[in-house]
Amino acid sequence: MKTLTHARTCVYNVNYHLVWSVKYRRKVLDNRIETRLKEIFQAVANEKDFIVQKVEVGEQDHVHLFVSAHPKVAPSYMVKMLKGISGRKLFMEYPELKEKLWKGQLWNRSFYLETVGSISEETIKQYIDKQKKGG
Repeated sequence: MKTLTHARTCVYNVNYHLVWSVKYRRKVLDNRIETRLKEIFQAVANEKDFIVQKVEVGEQDHVHLFVSAHPKVAPSYMVKMLKGISGRKLFMEYPELKEKLWKGQLWNRSFYLETVGSISEETIKQYIDKQKKGG
């Protein structure tokens, strides 16, 4: 079922699948760091006004997130906040990370982004086609 959010000027259902990896694909996201990382992600989302629906760490070297946000919140902004704040906090709280990531960067610079909807592209195209006059 669709989750529609009613804001002052719009109704929306905007979701993203985000993925990024640890610098050099180092396997540093053990259970204890993973638990803390998930807490940090939730705190960042709450502070920056978006929602982290789900987070999982894969093979201790990358993360998958399912996030939702108001249309005014750019996906690149969410990634920047999540990566920047979590990287800084984890380095401060777990100084041993610097042994495997000596340049002071936890995350790889790139990321994967995919929009996630409850309706397929084909369904939307068919709906729009039916809007033609006389159709």
